[in-house]
Amino acid sequence: MKKLISILGSTGSIGLSTLKIIDKKKDYFKPYIFSANKNIKLINQQIKKYKPEYFVINDQRVFNIIKEKYKKKNIVILNKFNSVKFKKKVDITVTAIPGLNGLMPTLFAIKNSKKILLANKESVICGWDLIKKKGLKFKTKIVPIDSEHYSILKLIENVNFKSIRKIYLTASGGPFLNYKISKLKKIKPRDAIKHPKWKMGKKISVDSSTLMNKMLELIEAQKLFNIPSEKLDIVIHPNSLVHAIIELNNGLIKFIYHETSMVIPIANAIFDGSLDIQNFLNKKNSFDQKKLIFQRVDKKKFPIIMIKNLLNKFPSSPVIINASNEILVDQFLMGKIPFLGISKIIMSVLKDRNYKKNAIKRAKNLNQIIKLDKWAKEITYTKIKKFYD
Repeated sequence: MKKLISILGSTGSIGLSTLKIIDKKKDYFKPYIFSANKNIKLINQQIKKYKPEYFVINDQRVFNIIKEKYKKKNIVILNKFNSVKFKKKVDITVTAIPGLNGLMPTLFAIKNSKKILLANKESVICGWDLIKKKGLKFKTKIVPIDSEHYSILKLIENVNFKSIRKIYLTASGGPFLNYKISKLKKIKPRDAIKHPKWKMGKKISVDSSTLMNKMLELIEAQKLFNIPSEKLDIVIHPNSLVHAIIELNNGLIKFIYHETSMVIPIANAIFDGSLDIQNFLNKKNSFDQKKLIFQRVDKKKFPIIMIKNLLNKFPSSPVIINASNEILVDQFLMGKIPFLGISKIIMSVLKDRNYKKNAIKRAKNLNQIIKLDKWAKEITYTKIKKFYD
């Protein structure tokens, strides 16, 4: 019997990588729910090729166009996830909707899925307590599929937590790793979205260039694996082939190495490591010891590293940091603030006189998270006007 599979965020990079796996294993999967936002071209292609039972479209204008086009077809076009009527649990759901907008669909999917492949870091950063609670309630297996966190998951299997001295997340350093500091003042958005190793969306590419992506991944690792923040650190690895490193008290150091393809962690998570996936890859996954290059993070090039010890200082620090960064990246991409303004303003938000009273609040539900998110975005806009208007 075919496995029901849903992809929330089917037109994004994670969704497209998952579809590569489905293309190779057509007899294994039955597409159930796909979701997207605005990419009409890809939505049309996916409806025709994969024929999911449901397609959920967030953008109202695109939803109206697609719904009208397929009103006589054997597919249900919806604008809301909670309108889906489940006949049985989905076997596998990939949740890859970016931003805090992915949290509600993730919580909805957990209730109706046997296994969640989680690729939305903002959901973990802002709502892990809600995700974990719902996962336990509905006995849903939750597997992170970001390459770093899937690697950590595999590295700590059957390892006593007390024996772990340090876990390192690797950072490529982005497109500006070898830039002189003076040149960073002139960075343009078009430069920041050109990641040297990974094919990613604009927002995550900018996060990679500032190192904020790793700040968020540190929070994510701490929450996913209940690892004390002092045992987590970052190391620059320009080749992006080693995805996580674990250092043990007994002197042993282990790491996971694979090519820069998200197909690898996704396929391993789907098939529990049992599938030979070499023929899934554009480039053969082979070991090259010459590419084992590592270096320390330069705090002058990556000033965002200065917030590392503040990431989990208060219960809602992660929600505020994530929301502020979201606005700043958006403003940078629109050319309204300079590249170095991203780290400058985040530091300003964390020093604001009202920051602590909001950060000490522990959000107990989705509405409280949204309220904190809103405050953080408003104070960020205020700081932008102060510095750049």
